[in-house]
Amino acid sequence: MIKVLSVFGTRPEAVKMAPVVLALQKQPDKICARVCVTGQHREMLDQVLALFEIEPHVDLNLMQPNQTLSGLTARILTQMDQVLADEAPDVVLVQGDTTTVMAASLAAFYRKIPVGHVEAGLRSGDIYSPFPEEINRRMAGVIAQFHFAPTETSRQALLRENTADDSIYVTGNTVIDALHATVCKPIPAAAQALLTAAGKESGNRVILVTAHRRENFGAPLESICQGLKTLVERNPDVAIIYPVHLNPNVQEPVRRILGNTERIVLAEPVTYDVMAHLMNAAHLVLTDSGGLQEEAPTLGKPVLVMRTETERPEAVASGTAKLVGPDAAKIVAEAERLLHDPAAYEQMAQAISPYGDGRAAERIVQILLEKLG
Repeated sequence: MIKVLSVFGTRPEAVKMAPVVLALQKQPDKICARVCVTGQHREMLDQVLALFEIEPHVDLNLMQPNQTLSGLTARILTQMDQVLADEAPDVVLVQGDTTTVMAASLAAFYRKIPVGHVEAGLRSGDIYSPFPEEINRRMAGVIAQFHFAPTETSRQALLRENTADDSIYVTGNTVIDALHATVCKPIPAAAQALLTAAGKESGNRVILVTAHRRENFGAPLESICQGLKTLVERNPDVAIIYPVHLNPNVQEPVRRILGNTERIVLAEPVTYDVMAHLMNAAHLVLTDSGGLQEEAPTLGKPVLVMRTETERPEAVASGTAKLVGPDAAKIVAEAERLLHDPAAYEQMAQAISPYGDGRAAERIVQILLEKLG
């Protein structure tokens, strides 16, 4: 019997770890599957746990108002040490690039417990962008003994860092597993209400927008907003749905610049299932998020990435995504190209997603059984 402790703390981690947790739970005769959440994000994390019907065995509930990275790291490191002492797992699974990932990996290392890193090998090449994620995932990569890389590009990045080849496994990205399981369900009422508000049923082409990364705070986010405003003003059959992050650095400029613009629907943050169905209904996606760069292409939606670099170059290389930066003029130009040039749109929409076939979780579980069973 293998004891596997899955540790995560934010909504994106929960979405991508949920398929793994559920796959682990399908092997009760071979695997003791335990779940620890740090609560790095509280409400958004709980939404995903409820959606996938996952009940944590340990909930550290560490989130604090205005928490600092150093304070959060210290709390995770200290409390995870006790969790690991109590649970004594054979392996700790972490996902992605959050502070939870970095601190939980370090705590496991201190107790000489092997770490499996789901979504290993993503690299932007700039330690300050995305911040602090780039360093979080590099540190997890140094510690991990099992590297579950989503793509061959990620595998090659790990090899360049002298990671042992026999510790790297290309599995696909578990977010595709989660996405497939979600969009096959009926559309949530909240998603339908937003699409109605945007005039989808009246023939408007809907652009789904997310923009909240801290690298874009200030002038870059203002430029993004100006681009979005210009885009709808110049294209009367286009509407935007923008779930706005609660951070005041996002709320203030977004609502100031876009708050009274016709055909721009500013929404409260939405649950994962609502976001998945909004993506499925959208004409195209504009985002500075990492996850949407993986998810939208799977649904055949072109993605314009409002960042200057991406740690997911596979999407750009495959033609499903294009970097436009937080630049109003480029956002408008590239979005209008897709809106007005059917050939350009189809070229991006029909490109094959590089992120897998929706079976990443079962591959990860099988590898653990082979190596540790």
